[in-house]
Amino acid sequence: MRERIETLWSKEKTPIVIAGPCSAESEEQLRLSTRMLNDLGVKVIRAGIWKPRTRPNTFEGIGSPALQWIKDIKKDFDVQFAIEVATAQHVELALKYGVDVLWIGARTTVNPFTVQEIADSLKGIDIPVLVKNPINPDLALWQGALERLSNAGITKLGAIHRGFSSHRKSKYRNEPLWQIPIELKRLYPELPLIGDPSHIAGTRDLIESVSQKALDVNYDGLMIEVHPNPDKALSDAKQQITPATLEHLLNTLQVRSATSDNALFLSKLEQLRDKIDEIDQELIQILRNRMEVVDELGMYKKDNNVTIFQLNRWKEIMQSRGKWAEDAQLRREFIEDIYKIIHEESIKKQTSISEATTTNK
Repeated sequence: MRERIETLWSKEKTPIVIAGPCSAESEEQLRLSTRMLNDLGVKVIRAGIWKPRTRPNTFEGIGSPALQWIKDIKKDFDVQFAIEVATAQHVELALKYGVDVLWIGARTTVNPFTVQEIADSLKGIDIPVLVKNPINPDLALWQGALERLSNAGITKLGAIHRGFSSHRKSKYRNEPLWQIPIELKRLYPELPLIGDPSHIAGTRDLIESVSQKALDVNYDGLMIEVHPNPDKALSDAKQQITPATLEHLLNTLQVRSATSDNALFLSKLEQLRDKIDEIDQELIQILRNRMEVVDELGMYKKDNNVTIFQLNRWKEIMQSRGKWAEDAQLRREFIEDIYKIIHEESIKKQTSISEATTTNK
């Protein structure tokens, strides 16, 4: 699982760029997209062949006939093609028509049975496979899909971060939840991590900022939906951009270095990290003190036959801490997320105290 996708990686180790239409709609559209992207230097073309749509009676892709388009177009352009596969039959057809890269979509990643069937169909065939994060924020499911493919002998693995579904109102189609893919990268540092700003953003006006964020946190590349005429696209029209917009985007994005050899920079960086370490030690001690009070609170509630969870108190905490955050010029959502974790741990501790006391009696 630690080998880079060499077929997608330039010798200069510049970010991977995978681009192309959400769906292959016609041979003419796919050929035009390929030509325009090839002119921009994009060598890996994405194209949706089978589209897993939420509701029926919508465009669900051309299906297997589009694979012949890919085969014919590859004769005229020095490019590779990447497509989504959701079944073992998709894999068989993709290999038959010479598709270069496969990816497993978010709806498929959530189902270990389906992922295992795909992995079994790939035994003995070491083709690059990219795995999108599952729809829900579940790191273990993402890891599990990668592990199943690795166990099947796939060495050229990569991960695609396309964001996560959420009921919370957001400017994004899918919440980025950057901490999850960053944790995946920490666990597997050699695993290529590719951002999918199109599906995170949901609208083309947010694609540049999401793309830059992905590069700023050291992603290995981007997968971007590009269509010759996005407004006429048969699927995901709002999040697709034109080849001209992609060209501007690639010229605008800044690719930063992972580190610097500048001695002054390294010295200052070390000083700032030392400060953060000291503050974090203080934070941990403060959290320990808070949890000791939680233990006392749990015992007191138990002794007085009072329920562990107090709705009004929880509402008061969320309201007051949010206000304190704003007064301190911190994002309210940031502090609220922290207190949700703290509250969850507090409930666990008080529940443990209650159960232990009941058992002893």
